[in-house]
Amino acid sequence: MNNKKTVVVGMSGGVDSAVSALLLLEQGYNVQGLFMQNWQSEPGEVCTSEIDFKDAEQVCDQLGIKLFKANFSKDYWENVFKEFLSEHSKGRTPNPDVLCNREIKFKSFKDYAIRIGADFIATGHYASLEKIDGKNFLKRAKDKNKDQTYFLHEVHSDEFENTLFPLANITKPEVRQIAKKYNLPNKDKKDSVGICFIGERNMQDFLSRFLELKKGNIYDPNHEIIGTHQGVTLYTEGQRKGLHIGGIKNAKEEPWYVYKKDIKDNKLYACQGSNNPLLYSKGLILDGLNCITDKLIEELDCEVQIRHRQSPVRCKLNPNKLEVLFKEPVSSVSPGQYAVFYKNDYCLGGGIIEKSIPISL
Repeated sequence: MNNKKTVVVGMSGGVDSAVSALLLLEQGYNVQGLFMQNWQSEPGEVCTSEIDFKDAEQVCDQLGIKLFKANFSKDYWENVFKEFLSEHSKGRTPNPDVLCNREIKFKSFKDYAIRIGADFIATGHYASLEKIDGKNFLKRAKDKNKDQTYFLHEVHSDEFENTLFPLANITKPEVRQIAKKYNLPNKDKKDSVGICFIGERNMQDFLSRFLELKKGNIYDPNHEIIGTHQGVTLYTEGQRKGLHIGGIKNAKEEPWYVYKKDIKDNKLYACQGSNNPLLYSKGLILDGLNCITDKLIEELDCEVQIRHRQSPVRCKLNPNKLEVLFKEPVSSVSPGQYAVFYKNDYCLGGGIIEKSIPISL
């Protein structure tokens, strides 16, 4: 009788999930793969999902494990993409990867995995879990550069039950080395970028299929017109690329950055220089606060991260007022993005940024 525990691994076609499956096999688990199709490509589109599935299939064939395929595109549309569009229509800049983890990987995927006999699920996330007094605490991975706890902050402690993160204590270079050592078919495959499960796209062209984008003017801090935009919702506070501002009379030879969006009047405001005070905030207001394990009630000194790749900064969090005050000014706080909180490398939770608090206030 086979007493091995069964782990269903989310196989994306990428090297991280491939090495995760390999490591679990080495640890003695009965490993199965599950490929998720979460986006229905339209005629004429390059179907990256099919490419990724073939890569996942080749890996599973080499490892000798069974690969299942599940279509969660309806769940993705209803629970992730509709909210993504709704936030964009409000002029905010959402992060669908957070919703994707909350709604798909730790709901639809996990439910399906359990139905096909999983004792555990596993993903290729760079993240760690620690059990303390029967509770699951989310913690940063060893590879701080690749750490993905930011994207997992809306998953509740209970939903992490029976979850394994095989890459918790491994760096990305080590993952590549393992893939090459075992000559995995996708050992040299580049990391995926772009929207979760949708991929790398021209955002303007993509969103214009779902939202009405209206062109308008870009203004400087003196309310002088200095250019045109393709639709306010396409831009993010702190954005530098894609503004196409140049040749402004009496302007300094410094790059322009978005510092404000006026959705109602369809106006975009830009200033010059990465150190311009208009780009900086002394804090932010949250739209709500999700706590992963323990509910936060009292004011707390901790760290906050307002983007996945941004270095965390020290702050004071008031969970009752949903107010965050930075220990020093922070640039490019963008409504719609997520503020995620940490204490001693433990991820406490986070919430959507409602608005920034200007330095002048």
